[in-house]
Amino acid sequence: MSGLGGGIGGRLYRGEVSIEFVARKRLWYTISGAILVISAISLLVFGLNFSVDFKGGSLYQFQAGSTSITQVRQAVSSSGGGSDAIVQKISPIGKPPQWQVQTRTLSPATQRNVETALSHASGVPQDQINVTSIGASWGSEISHKAAEALIAFLVVIVIYLSIAFEWKMAAAALIALAHDLVITVGVYSLAHFTVSPASVIGLLTILGYSLYDTVVVFDKVRENTAGLLSSTRSTYSQAANKALNQTLVRSINTSLIALLPVASILFVGAGLLGAGELRDLALVLFVGMLSGTYSSIFIATPVLADLKEREPQYKALTKRVNLRAAGGRAAQRAAAKAEAATKAGTPAKAGTAAAKRAAAAGRAPDLAVTGNGDTEPDDTDTDTDAVAEADTGAEEPQEAAAGTQGTGEPVGAGAGQPAARSAARPGPRQQPRRTSAAKRRPSAKKRRR
Repeated sequence: MSGLGGGIGGRLYRGEVSIEFVARKRLWYTISGAILVISAISLLVFGLNFSVDFKGGSLYQFQAGSTSITQVRQAVSSSGGGSDAIVQKISPIGKPPQWQVQTRTLSPATQRNVETALSHASGVPQDQINVTSIGASWGSEISHKAAEALIAFLVVIVIYLSIAFEWKMAAAALIALAHDLVITVGVYSLAHFTVSPASVIGLLTILGYSLYDTVVVFDKVRENTAGLLSSTRSTYSQAANKALNQTLVRSINTSLIALLPVASILFVGAGLLGAGELRDLALVLFVGMLSGTYSSIFIATPVLADLKEREPQYKALTKRVNLRAAGGRAAQRAAAKAEAATKAGTPAKAGTAAAKRAAAAGRAPDLAVTGNGDTEPDDTDTDTDAVAEADTGAEEPQEAAAGTQGTGEPVGAGAGQPAARSAARPGPRQQPRRTSAAKRRPSAKKRRR
């Protein structure tokens, strides 16, 4: 845990580092779209290579010995087995290598001719050649049952996700599942892998694995978006992206742990054991797990964010979050007024500088109304000037009276005194007019008249 907390996993979980998965959704959609188009074209052009269990036919198995694959193919085609026979070399445990020949459905006479030709070509007695015939009806029944199982699986998953989460999460999960299915089937078509009953079992298994990883991410998304509409901390896409980052390390670790044994079965076991049911099962699991890991990170959550961002309440949330990031309504109003004044060519008012400072701070300025109806910024400098003006006005009559002492004549303005002081009227002192800001400020001890 300490290593996780100090490493990239802990930083991703705490939000110190963030990878933009949802914001780059167009890139992931483009990559997935290209892969899906290639898979669809391959299915239309090449189709799938179904095993004898699905399309029916005859299956021959015998010891390989020194016989080459060319000799086996020539023996099958010359005896009426057809030139499209599938010849594979397998290595069962505890047994020597064997040839496995799969042909289309043959008549009993043609089947015996192929068996005789293979016996002559390989030198193996005819009674040691294992022949298995499978009818086309049995293969169609398997295909029908597999389709029924797939449909039932999808219906149950949609119902569960709609109840446990919501229908939009169920829709996003189904899109990711369809993405995994088409890619896996497309890989089988491009590589001409044989589709056997074991492949169908593996396909259903990877669907469950892909859903498991998607549900884990969706549960974290639901946790991060709880109460999101009552705040402006982030949009739905941002909260979903944070959930992806928080579960990223877990998804990668789970996928690696699951892929390691599957890869060992596919590359080591199949290499030692040859073709067989084990290889078919491991192959579809390996391809499907890779595709499921990709879709749960790059497809499911971005699709969910797209669906949720179309809702009116989340559109309004996105506007509020963007507005907050831009500095708030007051800052935008102040900036708009300043821009309008600049375009009109009018001089800036007294409160414009304070409005700009408030816009930079993300709040509106407090304006004080003076005695003549003008507005001035309410700050500390204004209050200090008002108090200083009151003190100066209180001293002016005394200074004027002092100017007449000694001679009994008023001192003229030319004697170095200001004209305003020489022209002061005698009489009771008048209190200076104070601004509203000065009135709100606690005054000092009143002077006695």
